[in-house]
Order: sequence, then C-alpha cells, then structure tokens
Amino acid sequence: MVARASISTFKREWVVTDAATILIIEDNQDLGFGLRTNLEVQGYIVELAEDGLAGVESAFRKSPDLIVLDLMLPKLNGIEVLKKIRKEDPETPILILTAKGNEVDKVLGLRLGADDYVTKPFGLMELMARVEALLRRVSKPENSGTSVFRFDDIEVQTASQQVLRDGVLVELTPKEYGLLLALLERDGRVASRIELMSEVWGHSSAVISRTVDTHIAELRRKLEPDPARPRHIMTVRKSGYRLAVT
Repeated sequence: MVARASISTFKREWVVTDAATILIIEDNQDLGFGLRTNLEVQGYIVELAEDGLAGVESAFRKSPDLIVLDLMLPKLNGIEVLKKIRKEDPETPILILTAKGNEVDKVLGLRLGADDYVTKPFGLMELMARVEALLRRVSKPENSGTSVFRFDDIEVQTASQQVLRDGVLVELTPKEYGLLLALLERDGRVASRIELMSEVWGHSSAVISRTVDTHIAELRRKLEPDPARPRHIMTVRKSGYRLAVT
C-alpha cells in the first residue's frame, strides 16, 4: 500500500493503492528493460522513459510513487530532469543512477533533492532494496505530533517537518530531515551509521554505504556556522554521529 502524492503541491494527498508505480528514466534499452521486468515481477507498475524530456513529461503526467533516474540521458540530462521535477514536486522519492567514481554527480544530485543513489554497475538486489526502502518511507504519513526541538539558532518543527535557522526556513531533503530527527531523538547519544541507514533509508545492516556521510556533510553545510568545524553535528570516531545541543 503506497501513498500517492500530488505532483504540484507540497501537501501530500494520501490515497491507498494496490501497487506502487515506478518511473524509470533510462536511455539504455537493455538496462531499462531489465529493470522494468524485474520490478514488474515484484508487483510494481512500471513506466519507462528513454530520454530526459520524456522522463519529465511522464513524471508530471503519471505522478509516480518513485522515480529511478539515470544522470546520463539524451535531450535533457539527468541533473536538469531532477531540477525540473523538484521545482514542482519536492516529495516523490528519486533514486539516481550514477557512473562509478563520479562523486561530483552524486553530491550535486543529493543537493538538488535526490533521496538516494546507486553507482553503476550495481547489483540488482541492492537496487531492489533501495527501492523498497524508499517506498516504505512514503507508505504512511509521518508522526503528526507537535514537538518542537530547539538548539542554538535552529528550530525543528516536527508537525510541519520544517527546520528554521535564525527564523529563516532551511530547505532540507527528506533524508536530511530524517537524519536530523534521528539524531535529535537520541538526545546526545551516538547513532552508528548502520543504525541511521536502517532508520532513515530502511536498509538492513548488511548494506553499507557512504550515503550517510554525504548527507551529514550536507546537513552541516546548511545548519552549522562553520561546516568544517561543526559545533552540533559531531563525528564520533569509529562509532558514528551524535548531536551536541548544549
């Protein structure tokens, strides 16, 4: 059961459907066909677009539950596709496919609002696990409590899922917000990378990734006065991360 989101508004409209719809934007026909076939075997409804322009059109026309986006696309590259989709739709999960070793594309994709990435060549089981984890995170509304967390000049409003810095709204991706909330809820205790992967991405402990570190770096860039010398989002060597709020 998956919640479907309107493509043109921040407010998510929760409509229960029998199967999630996944849009694959991939110009490699063999890879696109393989992904489509395997996802359909798992019970998903799959749409396939073979260039960037067709991908943007399908995203707005189909309102998928999740988008798998290759960054190397004809007609409109994946970064531009990501920008156009995120301009209108800040919520639909987007999993980007990047070339091996292309760290710049990974970081840029995450900064522009991608939720996760898989590096080519990738294992099918890993990609399926990432897809399932992203869909689980949007399968029901977040906690609707009214807690407000404050530290230094940061205010986190959990009811609206908004983060303010010195009274100014900070644009966080869903994963960045999830990481911040996971650290806040620990009240200063250390969270390991594996714990954060499990809580925020839904991955099992067998899936190890540098994704957490990349998102932590983005959180520091957005929330710390000096990201290179963080005062709040602290690294605990060989353990993980913790949030210092005093």
